[in-house]
Amino acid sequence: MSNQLDELKGLVATLEADRAAQKEKEKREAWTKYVSLSMICLAVLAAIATQRGAGYSTATMKQLNEATFNQAEASDQWAFFQAKGIKQSIYEQERDRLNTLGNADPKVLASVVARIERYEKEKKEITVDAKKHEAKRDEARVAATLASDRAREMGLGISVFQIAIALGGVTLVVKKRWIWSVSLLVGAAATLQMARVLWWM
Repeated sequence: MSNQLDELKGLVATLEADRAAQKEKEKREAWTKYVSLSMICLAVLAAIATQRGAGYSTATMKQLNEATFNQAEASDQWAFFQAKGIKQSIYEQERDRLNTLGNADPKVLASVVARIERYEKEKKEITVDAKKHEAKRDEARVAATLASDRAREMGLGISVFQIAIALGGVTLVVKKRWIWSVSLLVGAAATLQMARVLWWM
């Protein structure tokens, strides 16, 4: 019985020693909880950056579609302009022919001249409309370029966030605090890049 009591005391002592060692290990590694929390924060920021980057990519496509539409509209107007120019040229030839006859009916000549003037006026209106579409096209191209630049820069920030998160994962595996510090510095750089894109570009 005494032997069993000694074994029981030994078992209790071993359990207490294990428990004390476990508490000591938890104390030493308590900082890893903060590593996990910081990685969660970096992951949230990376998700926000990804969403905003996708928004810039969508804006790029929308603006490029807008530019294409306005280019097509401008091309249509210029084709219309050329058609009016051809009709005007035909009436100018008719006017010149009537003028060379010398005995042309003044009403017919006036009608031909009125058509020439009408086509000239219509060509000016078409030119204004075509140039408006070209201006809209150019604005859309500029907006697409800016959105594309923002998407590219945000992509850089997202990549840097991913590096920071990977370093945080390595920190948890190898239990080296200095790697966590590097991870936080890289995460701060990614956050600055995201802020630069959102507010200063």
